[in-house]
Amino acid sequence: MREAPAKRLSKKALPVWRITGFLESLFYLIFPVGYGITMVLFDWPLWILYLLILLWIIVALLQSFIVPAIRWRRWRYEVYEEEIDLQYGVFIIRRTLIPMIRVQHVDTEHGPIYRHYNLAAVSISTAATVHQIPALSEDIASDLRDQIAVFAQTADDDE
Repeated sequence: MREAPAKRLSKKALPVWRITGFLESLFYLIFPVGYGITMVLFDWPLWILYLLILLWIIVALLQSFIVPAIRWRRWRYEVYEEEIDLQYGVFIIRRTLIPMIRVQHVDTEHGPIYRHYNLAAVSISTAATVHQIPALSEDIASDLRDQIAVFAQTADDDE
């Protein structure tokens, strides 16, 4: 069996994923708020509201602290001349090999939170899917994009 990829994402991925995890957990706040409003109208029991608030706190803690730490520890990548090797996942660990011959184009992208932390993601497009290596420093992402583009061009020329 092949060795796991060795390269890791930037350590700055942790605060970025914590921020986005907390923002995503705000969606689940709709349940306690909605129940609180309907509780007043229909005289429903108060203990259910407390339970919903507790569940939201657990979800927020999971999405903001535990999942980002596990996600960062598991994310690995490696770029070879013939393929790109990705390993990622929180509960289910996925291993993806992308042949360079299948790469159609490669991009870097970064939103406002990534820009604040000087991070970028590398998106690798094939005919069927788009794969992403998230949370790399902007310099590494730019170099990696260029390296993959050269390897993909070389793979096309070898056909």
